[in-house]
Amino acid sequence: MTPQRVPVLASLVMLLAAACATDNDGATSASPTAARPSVTAAATAPATTPPGTAATPGPSATWPTAAEGDWRVTYGWAVPSAPARVAHTVQVPVTPAPGEPLPVLVQIQVGDHPVEEFSRITFAFRGPTPTYEVAYVPRVEADGSGDPVNLPGNVFLAIRFNPAQGHDSSGRTTVSAPARAIGYPTLRGWAPAGDFEGYLSFGLGLQATSGSLPVRLAESTRPDGTHVVSVDVRRS
Repeated sequence: MTPQRVPVLASLVMLLAAACATDNDGATSASPTAARPSVTAAATAPATTPPGTAATPGPSATWPTAAEGDWRVTYGWAVPSAPARVAHTVQVPVTPAPGEPLPVLVQIQVGDHPVEEFSRITFAFRGPTPTYEVAYVPRVEADGSGDPVNLPGNVFLAIRFNPAQGHDSSGRTTVSAPARAIGYPTLRGWAPAGDFEGYLSFGLGLQATSGSLPVRLAESTRPDGTHVVSVDVRRS
């Protein structure tokens, strides 16, 4: 091997390593040969689905580039007129005592994608993917008390996971930040809204120039086995 070829080979190694990286908003990357299940378009508001199946994607459901790996759409870009729900069957307890009986939230990440004109928040779970539901609401309310959850913006999304929890077996929260102001053009902030009896809830504060914004739901599985649910919001 001549000395002139060493920098070229080193660059190729670095490119291959980058092809298996994880995006800063939790989407898992993979090589361009990753398989893609088929996705079809359907009505704006998906019907409730039987356990263990995904909600029918909304209109304009498209696949991302191959670099995003096994990331898969479960609800295509649409403004849900009714809650968009994606159902999964979870056998409880997922781990025997003294382990956590439900899927456990271990990370929340956000990312802005200005070229594609959307922002993303992801929720990563240890254990199987729980059922999740996203709906526009006049205001986000705390589970149980009904107190309003303080969020920036003028449009609000409520997100609920079930069965799931955001605490460990000792009752300590598993997500370090209790709330976060983001300040992206559309996605302005998020906050917890409940963690009780298998229901884990959050609110998103959005800024829209008029009406509600299209959303997209998707899932992926990281190399470490954690399952990620992403909620994407179009820019105004």
